Amino acid sequence: MAVYGGVTGVVVFESVGSLAAGPWIYAVVAVSVLLDVFLPVLPSGVLVITAGTAAAAGSGAAGQVPHEVPDILALILSAATASVLGDLVAYRLAWRGGERLDRAIARSRRLTTAQERLGDALTRGGGALVVLARFAPAGRSVVSFCAGAAHRRVRDFLPWSALAGLSWAAYSVALGYYGAQWLGATWLATGVSVAALFGAGAAAAFLMRRRPVS
Repeated sequence: MAVYGGVTGVVVFESVGSLAAGPWIYAVVAVSVLLDVFLPVLPSGVLVITAGTAAAAGSGAAGQVPHEVPDILALILSAATASVLGDLVAYRLAWRGGERLDRAIARSRRLTTAQERLGDALTRGGGALVVLARFAPAGRSVVSFCAGAAHRRVRDFLPWSALAGLSWAAYSVALGYYGAQWLGATWLATGVSVAALFGAGAAAAFLMRRRPVS
């Protein structure tokens, strides 16, 4: 089993390529996560999972991988930090957006409803909505922009944004890492992990539609 893990670890690590070697992967992950608050189509979650898979491949290769492998704690930290920074940038832009942004939100029933629910949740101290939205498709964008447009206090928003970013980053890295540990460091493991991430997103979106988060 150890031999199998070592061989597949080399294969997957080489497939990920030199991008996953050394410090570059942390910068690429951070930039991708930061920007996907504005471009939710960016595959930042897939990238984080792939880096986690590469970390598992290297840890099980018993020195056979010729490059430095990502460190899972550093991956979680870089992804979580970038998530919070992206949230704050979107929050500040929306805060200063003025009447134009207010009119854009008013034209969208979804955004108007999200803004009202977010405001109520933050006022009650129920910022778990921010954490839940981090897993839902485009939920992070909606929450960050709506919190800023509604001029919610940063001290009400920031702690929940930090918890959301850390939870999402830890979950995504763990999916890649433990998926590779259990299924072998193959593209099948990465695919199953990505499916689990999408599943969590679908569940979060369902919960946000079905009932308010207190």
